[in-house]
Amino acid sequence: HITSLQKSHYNKTTLLQARTVKERVSIINTMVLYIIGLGLGDEKDITVRGLEAVKSCDKIFLEAYTSILGVDKTKLEAFYGKSICIADRNTVESEAEQIYQPAKSENVALLVVGDPVCATTHTDIMIRARDFGVQVELIHNASIMGAAGCCGLQLYNFGHTVSVPFFEENWRPTSFYPKIKYNRAGGMHTLCLLDIKVKEPDFNAMMRGQTKFLPPRYMSVNTCVEQLLEAEETLKEGAYSRRSLCVGMARLGRPDQCIIAGAMEDLLKEDFGEPLHSLVVCGPDTHDLELEMLK
Repeated sequence: HITSLQKSHYNKTTLLQARTVKERVSIINTMVLYIIGLGLGDEKDITVRGLEAVKSCDKIFLEAYTSILGVDKTKLEAFYGKSICIADRNTVESEAEQIYQPAKSENVALLVVGDPVCATTHTDIMIRARDFGVQVELIHNASIMGAAGCCGLQLYNFGHTVSVPFFEENWRPTSFYPKIKYNRAGGMHTLCLLDIKVKEPDFNAMMRGQTKFLPPRYMSVNTCVEQLLEAEETLKEGAYSRRSLCVGMARLGRPDQCIIAGAMEDLLKEDFGEPLHSLVVCGPDTHDLELEMLK
């Protein structure tokens, strides 16, 4: 038996040098698709095991759809000593086979900001890769799902996590509202993951026959609170109020992270700085120890 990292010994050259079909099949069967969490900060947040896997790979993709890292991919390439290909939304959603199919004959890495299993996008790639006969190995790392506890709220007091999408002129979804209401009714906190718009198509340009993309947009804590208050004003079910206690967080895991606790209406006025942001809507019965930490 050999470990997955020892399999890096089998590269393209080794495959070509194999003398028999049996040897070739044996080598091909050792190739792996690594899905590697990068953590929340910069190029140095990767684990030792993750770095060893990256160095063993022939192809490396950086998933840039569900989240972003605090540094440019050039810093990753310099630190890892490897070239990296950006996997945008179209690659991840419509052309995922470009990521996992090469792992039939060479080691491939898909780098994911945070932890690999915190987004259904990565779970889907895992399933499709295994259905294709590719061996998949996960390498975990820190994610917002755990790092949110640094604000002082106890993780086992959290309920459903919700996503808050940008409101558009004719599309103002409130699917997050009943989950926040459910959580608060049970005395639980709600982690809100805020929308990211990266490489969104410019439909006006497309109608003119041009392929253009809109500038990236990252939802702020302020915008999230505005939308939550609008949802409450529309639905009027008393899930929360302008005075409900919340915690706004920005750039968790980085040296300049920002954490501010206060009533919803107070957070509207705060400057949380650069992305990425997230918000916690506290439960109505916050523990004394949690309140002390928030203070």
